[in-house]
Amino acid sequence: MAIKARSSCRKGEDEEETTNLPVMLAKGPLRWVLWDVKDTLMEVLGSAGKQYCKEAEKLGLSLCHAEVDAAFERVYRDYSCRYPNYGKSQGLTGQTWWMKVVKDTLSQCRVQDPMVLNTVANNAYWNFRNATNWKIYPDAKPALERCSSLGLKLGVVSNFDDRLEEVLRSCGLLSYFSFVISSEEAGVAKPSPDIFVQALQRCGTSADNVAHVGDHFVNDYLASGSAGIHGILLDRHNKYKEAEVPQEQRIVSLEELPSRLQQIMHQ
Repeated sequence: MAIKARSSCRKGEDEEETTNLPVMLAKGPLRWVLWDVKDTLMEVLGSAGKQYCKEAEKLGLSLCHAEVDAAFERVYRDYSCRYPNYGKSQGLTGQTWWMKVVKDTLSQCRVQDPMVLNTVANNAYWNFRNATNWKIYPDAKPALERCSSLGLKLGVVSNFDDRLEEVLRSCGLLSYFSFVISSEEAGVAKPSPDIFVQALQRCGTSADNVAHVGDHFVNDYLASGSAGIHGILLDRHNKYKEAEVPQEQRIVSLEELPSRLQQIMHQ
């Protein structure tokens, strides 16, 4: 099976294109569960435009949310193309990358004062760590607790910058995990199997002893499978049919995950 990977340079953020990563079927006793974070365990509250406008209002500026949102989409897509994975391979950090995104977004909305741009960008970057900017899905903590009660160890593999641990700590989720790997830290992002190879090194076991759950068909389900890991797709919106994802590898709620993992454990 070929893996389809997103291309934010030429297409919309949710469109996919084909790459050649084989998907291997994993068989073995289960010991670890790896987790995606954003849109799997929790989601961002409010758009980037609203968050940036909120910070600008503190400095006496009144901006149009829709205009800022549209500018953000353009800038974000451009930066993701030119500086993928927060520009790590090009000498940038996640903080520098995001600060530039915020500044360029506001500049397109006619904000030119360097002090205002820097203040909004800095505040937006650091405030994003706070739990007030996130909604934890109701099925997240019960699933984490149930998986732990099954004797499984948990880790995180997520396309995220180095704020990830702080976000998880603020949301009360960090203590569930033995390790957290962000794509910025790893220097490589999903769907590359290399980030899963790093995770397997942290697990200290082979791929057939590990499962991964996430909401993205390519980045989570297919990419983990290409590394020999048991991939489980969280399909909250019923987007995928059995022809694309076998029934035993697809769930619509994290409530289903523990029983699905038990099936793997008893194979």
